[in-house]
Amino acid sequence: MSHPPLPIYTAMLASFDELVIQASHQRPVLVDLWADWCAPCVVIAPILEKVIAEYAGKVALVKIEVDDGDNMKIAGRYRVRGFPTIMLFEDGEERGRFSSARPVHFVRDFIAQHSRIAV
Repeated sequence: MSHPPLPIYTAMLASFDELVIQASHQRPVLVDLWADWCAPCVVIAPILEKVIAEYAGKVALVKIEVDDGDNMKIAGRYRVRGFPTIMLFEDGEERGRFSSARPVHFVRDFIAQHSRIAV
Protein backbone atom coordinates (compact mmCIF):
# COMPACT_ATOMS: atom_id res chain seq x y z
CA MET A 1 0.00 0.00 0.00
CA SER A 2 1.54 3.30 -1.03
CA HIS A 3 1.31 6.35 1.18
CA PRO A 4 0.76 9.86 -0.15
CA PRO A 5 3.93 11.96 -0.16
CA LEU A 6 4.51 13.89 3.03
CA PRO A 7 3.72 17.61 2.91
CA ILE A 8 7.39 18.63 3.10
CA TYR A 9 8.55 21.55 0.98
CA THR A 10 11.71 23.55 0.43
CA ALA A 11 11.19 27.31 0.31
CA MET A 12 13.27 30.20 -0.90
CA LEU A 13 12.69 33.88 -0.15
CA ALA A 14 10.56 34.20 -3.31
CA SER A 15 8.26 31.27 -2.40
CA PHE A 16 8.05 31.91 1.38
CA ASP A 17 4.76 33.82 1.31
CA GLU A 18 3.06 31.19 -0.84
CA LEU A 19 4.42 28.07 0.91
CA VAL A 20 4.21 29.41 4.47
CA ILE A 21 1.98 32.46 4.96
CA GLN A 22 -0.75 31.58 2.42
CA ALA A 23 -0.56 27.82 3.05
CA SER A 24 -0.96 28.33 6.81
CA HIS A 25 -4.56 29.42 6.20
CA GLN A 26 -5.29 25.81 5.10
CA ARG A 27 -3.23 23.95 7.73
CA PRO A 28 -0.49 24.73 10.26
CA VAL A 29 2.98 25.04 8.72
CA LEU A 30 6.13 24.16 10.64
CA VAL A 31 9.11 26.12 9.30
CA ASP A 32 12.62 24.71 9.80
CA LEU A 33 15.30 27.40 9.39
CA TRP A 34 18.53 25.43 9.10
CA ALA A 35 22.09 25.53 7.82
CA ASP A 36 24.48 22.95 6.36
CA TRP A 37 27.18 23.63 8.95
CA CYS A 38 24.80 23.27 11.91
CA ALA A 39 25.02 19.90 13.72
CA PRO A 40 21.72 20.29 15.68
CA CYS A 41 20.00 21.05 12.33
CA VAL A 42 21.06 17.62 11.05
CA VAL A 43 19.85 15.99 14.29
CA ILE A 44 16.36 17.53 14.27
CA ALA A 45 15.58 17.05 10.54
CA PRO A 46 14.47 13.37 10.81
CA ILE A 47 12.61 14.15 14.06
CA LEU A 48 10.54 16.83 12.30
CA GLU A 49 9.85 14.47 9.39
CA LYS A 50 8.69 11.75 11.81
CA VAL A 51 6.26 14.11 13.54
CA ILE A 52 4.96 15.46 10.21
CA ALA A 53 4.31 11.85 9.11
CA GLU A 54 2.28 11.26 12.30
CA TYR A 55 0.01 14.19 11.41
CA ALA A 56 -0.78 12.52 8.05
CA GLY A 57 -1.09 15.71 6.02
CA LYS A 58 -2.69 17.89 8.71
CA VAL A 59 0.56 19.83 9.24
CA ALA A 60 3.08 20.87 6.57
CA LEU A 61 6.84 21.22 6.98
CA VAL A 62 8.75 23.89 5.07
CA LYS A 63 12.55 23.68 5.16
CA ILE A 64 14.55 26.83 4.53
CA GLU A 65 18.33 26.66 4.22
CA VAL A 66 19.39 30.09 5.47
CA ASP A 67 22.64 30.17 3.47
CA ASP A 68 20.86 29.52 0.16
CA GLY A 69 20.28 32.62 -1.99
CA ASP A 70 18.49 35.43 -0.14
CA ASN A 71 17.01 33.13 2.51
CA MET A 72 18.89 34.85 5.35
CA LYS A 73 16.46 37.74 4.80
CA ILE A 74 13.70 35.47 6.13
CA ALA A 75 15.75 34.88 9.28
CA GLY A 76 16.25 38.63 9.53
CA ARG A 77 12.54 39.37 9.05
CA TYR A 78 11.67 37.10 11.99
CA ARG A 79 14.72 38.08 14.10
CA VAL A 80 16.07 34.54 14.20
CA ARG A 81 19.41 34.45 16.03
CA GLY A 82 20.43 30.77 16.02
CA PHE A 83 19.83 27.62 14.04
CA PRO A 84 17.90 25.52 13.84
CA THR A 85 14.91 27.67 14.66
CA ILE A 86 11.54 26.00 14.20
CA MET A 87 8.49 28.27 13.84
CA LEU A 88 4.83 27.35 13.60
CA PHE A 89 2.55 29.42 11.39
CA GLU A 90 -1.23 29.27 11.42
CA ASP A 91 -3.69 31.67 9.75
CA GLY A 92 -0.80 33.65 8.28
CA GLU A 93 0.87 34.40 11.61
CA GLU A 94 3.69 32.97 13.69
CA ARG A 95 2.18 31.12 16.67
CA GLY A 96 5.37 29.95 18.37
CA ARG A 97 9.03 28.98 17.93
CA PHE A 98 11.84 27.01 19.48
CA SER A 99 15.54 26.64 18.81
CA SER A 100 18.00 23.75 18.89
CA ALA A 101 17.40 20.04 18.45
CA ARG A 102 14.55 18.60 20.53
CA PRO A 103 13.10 15.10 20.99
CA VAL A 104 9.97 13.88 19.20
CA HIS A 105 7.69 14.36 22.22
CA PHE A 106 8.79 18.02 22.54
CA VAL A 107 7.90 18.70 18.89
CA ARG A 108 4.51 16.98 19.28
CA ASP A 109 3.76 19.04 22.41
CA PHE A 110 4.90 22.24 20.68
CA ILE A 111 2.46 21.70 17.78
CA ALA A 112 -0.36 20.80 20.21
CA GLN A 113 0.25 23.92 22.29
CA HIS A 114 0.58 26.38 19.42
CA SER A 115 -2.05 25.22 16.92
CA ARG A 116 -5.70 24.24 16.87
CA ILE A 117 -4.89 20.92 15.18
CA ALA A 118 -5.75 17.60 16.77
CA VAL A 119 -3.81 14.42 16.04
